[in-house]
Amino acid sequence: MTIIDGKKVSASVKEQVAEETKKLKEQGIVPGLAVILVGDDPASRVYVNNKKKACELVGFKSEEYALPATTTQEELLSLVRDLNERKDINGILCQLPLPKGLDENAVIEAISPMKDVDAFHKQNVGRIMLGDYDFLPCTPAGIMEMLHAYGISVEGKRCVVIGRSNIVGKPMAMLLLHENGTVTICHSRTKNLAEITREAEILVAAVGRAKFVTADMVGDGAVVIDVGMNRDENGKLCGDVDFENVKDKCSYITPVPGGVGPMTIATLMKNTLKAAKLQNF
Repeated sequence: MTIIDGKKVSASVKEQVAEETKKLKEQGIVPGLAVILVGDDPASRVYVNNKKKACELVGFKSEEYALPATTTQEELLSLVRDLNERKDINGILCQLPLPKGLDENAVIEAISPMKDVDAFHKQNVGRIMLGDYDFLPCTPAGIMEMLHAYGISVEGKRCVVIGRSNIVGKPMAMLLLHENGTVTICHSRTKNLAEITREAEILVAAVGRAKFVTADMVGDGAVVIDVGMNRDENGKLCGDVDFENVKDKCSYITPVPGGVGPMTIATLMKNTLKAAKLQNF
């Protein structure tokens, strides 16, 4: 069993981004990322801080807009419109979830597709479906990057994704399909879930429930990718997979923390760099 080291893979992605950023700076271009945070969700604050650190590391300019939970829809959209117009901002990211009363879809749609480094805009989602895209959603793209780094081929393999969110589940299935995997998406209404997941050669768990995937749900030699970020009964960070009991059945498995998480931020850096290039050349 091999533990997939997301920190290591993400460090090499960020190194690559930093090198390319240096070349851009020689041409007078500094990639800029604007991050909008509304309200005071502690998990969102942690993510935003990590994104800021990553920007510093690769040499980007980063701007943070921390808005109170009382911000109105119009104020938020007005900020997005201003950022769309700015030449020095190449990527715009609005940290989700937003406080109650704000329309996430309207905010996502307001971000220019050219600056949508999360790849949530309908236009970018449609292009992912067609396989003709500029940006990929950060978590699924980060997972593909990890599989490639460890020489894990998707072609012809049975792939099962648990979870059908627009952020992870659906685009994840699409990316596995683009690499010729045979893909099944499971969700809360799936019957005989364990029977299906046991068949998986590559299993991606993105349900947001602590230790949901148990050993009897995993086939021998499977590659298990854990997207979850939860707290267990003792308040300790854990994933959607019961790591201790599942790991001995796997050929490869990602840990939580230190697996998928770092890759998500590395991919965001990659997308922002690409946005800067597309907008300048």
